[in-house]
Amino acid sequence: MPQIEPVMTEQTVLLTMQNGVDVEDRLLARFKRDCVVGGVAYIYSKIVEPGVIEHYKRGSVAVGELMGHQSARVLQIVDLFKQAGIPCQLAEDIRRSKWEKMCWNCVFNPLTVIINDRVAKALDHPEMLGVIQQIVGEVAAVSAGLHVPLAPDMADKVVRWSQEIRDIHTSMYDDWKAGRRTEIDSLNGYVARRGKDLGIPTPLNDALTAMIKAITEREKSGPGVLRIDGAVIQPIVLDRDALAGLPAEYQVPDVGAQVPGMKGRGVRVKGLLEVPALAIGADHVTFHAQDGQFAASLTRQQAEDYGILVYQLDGAPLPEQKGGPFRLITPGLGDLCANVKSVGRIELTIGSGRDTRPSTKTC
Repeated sequence: MPQIEPVMTEQTVLLTMQNGVDVEDRLLARFKRDCVVGGVAYIYSKIVEPGVIEHYKRGSVAVGELMGHQSARVLQIVDLFKQAGIPCQLAEDIRRSKWEKMCWNCVFNPLTVIINDRVAKALDHPEMLGVIQQIVGEVAAVSAGLHVPLAPDMADKVVRWSQEIRDIHTSMYDDWKAGRRTEIDSLNGYVARRGKDLGIPTPLNDALTAMIKAITEREKSGPGVLRIDGAVIQPIVLDRDALAGLPAEYQVPDVGAQVPGMKGRGVRVKGLLEVPALAIGADHVTFHAQDGQFAASLTRQQAEDYGILVYQLDGAPLPEQKGGPFRLITPGLGDLCANVKSVGRIELTIGSGRDTRPSTKTC
């Protein structure tokens, strides 16, 4: 909307084609005048590269005034599409049309991600048809609560419409595979939020929203994130909150008691190493600085007995100038001590790992 605003005039009309059902109202609230026409796109296509779109299935649109009347501008829009060779229908109730597509989107977009397959995989299992009925039932209940009633057989219509495009993936599936953000918050997430506002239970849409976020959320990386990998069954990523949530027996509330003159809160490396499942034979632990320049490799026993990762100072993240966001200290290890600032990765190895410490180790 901030990008659109500078080119808006009193004559500008905005035609929306996004999935979801709330974008028109958001535009009207922003621009505070009657400048929005609703639209629905019935198409399956993919952006192959900038400027190149592959069109796979269908290819029509429906447009309509939000109040349901025919206007000169909406008739002009219909004519423009037809001149371009694009089938365009004038919808008598564009809000209902958008909610009908919302039903389809709330079913097959998340399901194709969860089953990691095409629409057909969901359609061909009889048990799944009951799930589809329940998902659509929740969407329709929320729609009715917002004064947009849908047909009683809406779920059956969703299944019938899907037979024509059963061999496709969905836009949410494609976004997931491409590492892009999905539309889940505008689809099932919107239904879940409005259901809560209206007092309408939406357990399946709640669950689908949570599962899609868990499946598609990209792994955190960068400062403030600690990765444990190497000789482990599954690499894991931890942030400062995760470190603070480790059991109290591993927390070091005041590292100054261990290293005079140093302040902060830390966690014992022994506690960190109990989080991932370690590979058989993993006997060394290497601590890598975020910039990749510095590393210290200790035996697993040394790391568990002496290692402390400092992650907090005065209730805030350990600052970079103090070696944060994570700093390794090894009080009690004597001449073999390791002190690595800005730790970003802990690597488990079989045999010694990379070590940039000078041959004479001093703290």
